[in-house]
Amino acid sequence: QVQLVESGGGLVQAGGSLRLSCAASGRTFSRYALGWFRQAPGKEREFVAAITRTGSSTDYADSVKGRFTISRDNAKNTVFLQMNSLKPEDTAVYYCAADNYGLGSPIERDYDYWGQGTQVTVSS
Repeated sequence: QVQLVESGGGLVQAGGSLRLSCAASGRTFSRYALGWFRQAPGKEREFVAAITRTGSSTDYADSVKGRFTISRDNAKNTVFLQMNSLKPEDTAVYYCAADNYGLGSPIERDYDYWGQGTQVTVSS
């Protein structure tokens, strides 16, 4: 089992940047693919980005391509989401999740473990 704790959220103006981190417990961090999802008020949770076990492959939602970058440091049991050129529509609670099968899926139900989330608010 793995526990995930997100950090780095906050309030930022449109056009600004934030870097989210997700620290994981356990010795098997490198076995998991990792993903970031987000949920805006009144909306369903949606896929943002994913990265495979070794970091060799990544995937992004169309809405964040070219602006967000997912990366991981297996030595530090941490996954990151660098968010640039933020827009008000990026406002949401951001969750990291771990996929035991290591596929880096964009599908929420494929993930086995979830963090508690961190709030990102982008003002216009």
